[in-house]
Amino acid sequence: MHVIQPAKTKRAISSSPSQSGAEKASADLKGQLKGKALIFWDPKRPGQKLDAIDTDQITPAKDCVSESLDSLDEKWIVGAFRYLMPDFRKRVHAGETFVVAGARFAIGSSREMSPAGLKAVAEEVGLVMVIVCGDNMGDIFRRNAFNLGLEVVQSPEAVDDVRDGDELSYDRETRELVNITQDKTYTPLPLTAKEDEIRRSGGIFAVGRREFPESVERQPVIVWPDEETARGLTTTEQIVWAHRVDKDAKVEPGATLRVYADLLPASDGTAPFAIHTFNQITGGDAIYPRQAAVANDHFVFTGLDADDKQTSISRAFAKLQGMKKPYYATPGDGIFHFYFPEQGLILPGQFVPGADSHSRAYGAYGAIGIGVGSTTLGFGWSTGYIYFTLARARRIAFKGKLQPWVSGKDIVLALLARWGREQSQGMSVEFVDANLELPIAYRNTICNMMAEAEAQNGIFAPDELTYAWYRDRGGINDLPYPPIRPGADAHYAIDETLELSEIVPMIAKPYSPGNAFAAADVAGERLTFDKAYIGSCTNGSYQDLLQAALVLSVARRNGRERAACDFIIFPGSGGVKQQIERPETRLGGESVADVLRAAGGQIRESWCGPCFGQGQDALKEGETAITTFNRNWQNRMGVGGLGYLASPAIVAASALLGYMGPPSELGLTWSPEEFGL
Repeated sequence: MHVIQPAKTKRAISSSPSQSGAEKASADLKGQLKGKALIFWDPKRPGQKLDAIDTDQITPAKDCVSESLDSLDEKWIVGAFRYLMPDFRKRVHAGETFVVAGARFAIGSSREMSPAGLKAVAEEVGLVMVIVCGDNMGDIFRRNAFNLGLEVVQSPEAVDDVRDGDELSYDRETRELVNITQDKTYTPLPLTAKEDEIRRSGGIFAVGRREFPESVERQPVIVWPDEETARGLTTTEQIVWAHRVDKDAKVEPGATLRVYADLLPASDGTAPFAIHTFNQITGGDAIYPRQAAVANDHFVFTGLDADDKQTSISRAFAKLQGMKKPYYATPGDGIFHFYFPEQGLILPGQFVPGADSHSRAYGAYGAIGIGVGSTTLGFGWSTGYIYFTLARARRIAFKGKLQPWVSGKDIVLALLARWGREQSQGMSVEFVDANLELPIAYRNTICNMMAEAEAQNGIFAPDELTYAWYRDRGGINDLPYPPIRPGADAHYAIDETLELSEIVPMIAKPYSPGNAFAAADVAGERLTFDKAYIGSCTNGSYQDLLQAALVLSVARRNGRERAACDFIIFPGSGGVKQQIERPETRLGGESVADVLRAAGGQIRESWCGPCFGQGQDALKEGETAITTFNRNWQNRMGVGGLGYLASPAIVAASALLGYMGPPSELGLTWSPEEFGL
C-alpha cells in the first residue's frame, strides 16, 4: 500500500537555485505584442467562431511522439492543427499570431504538446503567439500555458468582435487586449495572484528552481480538518485542506494553493516532457523523483520505431531512478487508471494529479484525481506538491433505482447530454450514490468521463462499497487516511438530482459524448458498423467484460452465437486479462475470455492505442466502430473514422445484431440475477 514520502536526496542541495530566469522573464513582459488575427470559424454556424476545439485537433496523436529529450517538440510544431487548419504554421509565420477561437478552447487531453507546439510555431521565426478565446477553456491547457509562458486571453467580447484581417495588440504587463482595427479595448478574465506570479516568473521551470531547495527540506504533513471545519467543506475541499503545504492558506473556490500530491503518475506519452522538467528544475541527479509512477500504455504496441524511442525515454529514466513495479509498469501491465488502483497506489482521501486527463477516474475510489500536463507533473516530482486552483463545487445526487441494462456508461452519457454545450463549466463535481446503486466499475466510468464533461474532478466520497472494494483487493483494511464525508453545510454552486429510474441505455453519436440518444431509438435507425470494441480505461474492468460476456452467453443459448463484425477486447490491465481466463460461476464455469472468443472476440494486450487512433486497430478512413471508449471526437479513433460510444452490454449486443442496439433487440429479458453486477 502506497503512502506519501519525503524527499530522498542523492547529493547535497544548494540553498539557492542555480538560475531563476525571473529577471529575464520580467524584461520579456515589457512592451506590446502586435499581430493579425487568425480565426477559427465554425463551418456549421456562419459568422460564429468555432467552439470546443479539443487538444486532439491541436496536436493529433501521431504528432505527440518525442524520440529523445533533445528533440521533444519537433513533431509538435509540424503537427499543430494538421487536419483542422493545414496551413496554420504558414499563416502564423506570416504574422497571424493572435489565434482566435470560441468557447471551451483546448478541452480534453492533458497533452502538453499542444501549448508547447503552438508557442514554438511562432518562436521558430522570432514571433510571439497569443491565444484569444471565450469562456470555459480547457483547464489543463490553461495551466500548461502558464507553465510554459504561452499568453492566453479569455475574452468572449473580443472573440465576438474580431474579424479576419484585424490587427491586435496585447500588453504582456497589464494583459490588456486591443483590437487596433476596430479601436476597441478589452480586459480579459483575470488570473489569480499566484497564476500571474507564475506567468511573471517566466513559467514553472523558474518557479521550480526557486522553490526546489526548500521543498527538499520540508516534510509532507497531512492534517485533516476538525469536525467543525469539515462541516463547511465538500469532500474535495476537505482533501485539499488536509494536503495544503501552507497550512494557513484559505481553501475556497478560486484560490490557488500549493498542495501535496500522494502520487504523480504519467504515461509513456506524457513522461518524457515531465522528465525534462524534472531535470531542468533539479539538475537530474539531486533527488529521486517524488511520488512518481509511470505506466507504458499509450505507444507500446504500434511496432513503430519512433514510438519505441519514446517509450525508451521512460525506460531509461526508471532504470536511472531505481523505479520498479508497481511504480514502473511495463507494456501490457495495464492502463494506469486501472493498474495503479489495483496495486494499492490509489487510496481514499488522496490527492492525485496525473499526466493524463482521465486521471479523474480516481474519484471512484474516494480520491481527488485531476488531469495535469507534463510540466506540472515534473514540478511535482521535484517538489512533492503542485500549484492547484480550486474550482467551484457542483453536486449531483443519484436517486432511485437503476433500470434494466443501465450501467455507469449510460448514466454519464445521459448526464453529458443533459448538460449540453456548457458541460460542467469546469467545476469540481461531487457525486452522491444515495441508495448505493453504483458498483465501483460504474463509478470508475462516471468519474473517468468527467474529462469529457470538462470538470476539474469528479468524486464519490468513500462509503461501504469503496471499503469493500479494497478489502476484496487482498484484504486492504488499514487505510492511511480517515473516512471522509461531505460536510453538512458545504456549499455547492449548483445542486442537482439525477433520477436513475429515468435513465435508459444510451448510445452517443459522433462527434461528442454528449450527443447521446436512447439506444432503443438508435436501434430503429439500423446503423451498421465495421468494428465493435470493448475495453479501455473507461470500461476495461473485470466487471465490464463480465457484463458483456453475460449478454453473449445468454444470447448464445437463444441461437445468436457469432459477432457480425470485427469484435475486439482491450482489458484494462494485465491483471484483468489474467482474471478473465479463470472459470466464472455466473457463466456456468466458462471463463469470460472463453465466452468472448466463442462469439468471435479477439483479446488484445492492455493499452490505450485504438482509443486515440494508434496501432493496428485504429479506424481507417470510412470505417465506423461502436465502442466503450470515452471520446468520439473527429479523428479521435483514427483519421476519417467514426466512433460511437456505449456500454459493454450494448456493444456486445450490437456485435451480434450487426447494427447498433441494446440487448433487448436480441430478445433478452432483463434479470438482475442473470445480468446485474
